[in-house]
Formats: sequence, C-alpha cells, structure tokens
Amino acid sequence: MSDNKELFAIFGNPVEHSKSPQMHNAGFDNINFNGEYIKHLIEDGNEVKNIFLDKHYKGVNITVPHKEYAYKNADEVRGLAQKIKAVNTYINENGKVIAYNTDAPGFLKAIESFKDVKSVLLLGAGGTAKAISLALQESDIAVTVLNRSESKLDFFKEHDIECYSWDTFKPKEYDLIVNSTSAGLKDEYLPCDKELLENVFKTAKYAFDCVYGKITPFLALAKENNLEIKDGEDMLLYQGVLAFEYFTNTKADENLVEAMRKGLKG
Repeated sequence: MSDNKELFAIFGNPVEHSKSPQMHNAGFDNINFNGEYIKHLIEDGNEVKNIFLDKHYKGVNITVPHKEYAYKNADEVRGLAQKIKAVNTYINENGKVIAYNTDAPGFLKAIESFKDVKSVLLLGAGGTAKAISLALQESDIAVTVLNRSESKLDFFKEHDIECYSWDTFKPKEYDLIVNSTSAGLKDEYLPCDKELLENVFKTAKYAFDCVYGKITPFLALAKENNLEIKDGEDMLLYQGVLAFEYFTNTKADENLVEAMRKGLKG
C-alpha cells in the first residue's frame, strides 16, 4: 500500500465524541481501501467548503451545527438534500464539491425493525428533523413536527407537514415518537414536558432517539411506558454506510455493514 492515503473527515463542533472515524476506518480495512478518516473541529460553518478543498479531503461528513452551512456552500446538491436544505456528506468530484444528505435514508433504514408505522410524532425542528420529516413524507408516513418555538416551523409549513409549537399542540395517536433534539446528549433533560410525553406514549408503540450510545431520559421514559425503544446507533450506522458508498464508489454488502457496526461499537 502506498502512503498517499485518501483523506476523509468528520466536520463539526463538537467532534471529539464522534465515532464516525472508527466506523469508517473499519470499513476501509474491510475492503482494503487506502483511506484514513479523522476528526476535524470546525468553528465557523461558512468555512466548510474552503477547509474541505484546502485540506484535499476526498470526502467528509458534516455534523451539527454545520449542515445548513454545508448545503449553502456546496457546488452541487443531489437528491432529497435539495429539499431538506441541509447536507451531511461532501465528496470531491473533479474539484467540485458535491453534497448529499444520507440522514434521511439512514433514518428510514433504522426504523425498518419497527413494524406498521403509519404515523410519527417528531420532536425538534433542526436539520435532522428536516431530513427525517421529508423522508417520512416521501414514504407516505404521516408526520407531525412538534417544536418548542413557533419560529422554526416555517420550513415544515412550506412542505405541508403538520407542525405545532408546544403552546398550540393537540396530541393525537401516533405509532412512533422520535426525538431529534439534543436533549439527553450531554444532560438529563427530556425533549419536552414529561406530561405531554406520557400522554403520547400511552397510545404509541415505538420510540426512537437520534442520540446514540446511551439510554436517554426520553428512551427511559418510553420504556417505562412499555414502548419498544431504539437509540440512534442504526441511523448513524446506515447514514455512514451510505456516505461510505459515495466515498469509495462501492456497494456495501452485509459483511461491510457488520464491520462498520463493529467499528462503531469500538
């Protein structure tokens, strides 16, 4: 193997907790790809494209809080990302920065183990919520977005997605409750009022948290209410596998997916 490895990275702030490098490096090992994936802390989201090109990265993943900046700065945006207006993957295609969003299909793949999901209550209104809501809408699954403030709901209104602030919300029955907020990531907060959650949990079957690697207060409460729960590991894995396919121009098989899952669990 030559020393001039293809270089890949995760861009975000913070990034020190990211498990993307161990996941992608395990994938590179699995297919004998001459690549290395590292962490790259970026303070200013408007710098993502310049840094990507200056450092000669072949591909990067972009995480919070830079997904919207990454969308604005790309040369070309492909697929559902055009509607989401947030991207999490850059690849360098002959000097052009091509952007994708693999969160949306990654999420759909992650909830395949939940059977007969016809309606979803989605908590939060950030980049991840945008991706998830449009992925659900495209799959003909009814989705309702609930966010603390009204001000962040314009995007969902534009796409005819039912949405409420905490003040205006009237709960219905939902099969699946999804937390896309960062509540529980570094604290012990619930994404919204406990009473409200217990109310929707009464009739729901499943709860999913985009936070991975821990049972958040949201998932713990869901479990107490007898819901089947899942953290964000599979979503992280599958969005990673999809990005990996773009990075390496290969099609992932079961073997590669399992190698990346092992890497993720580290």
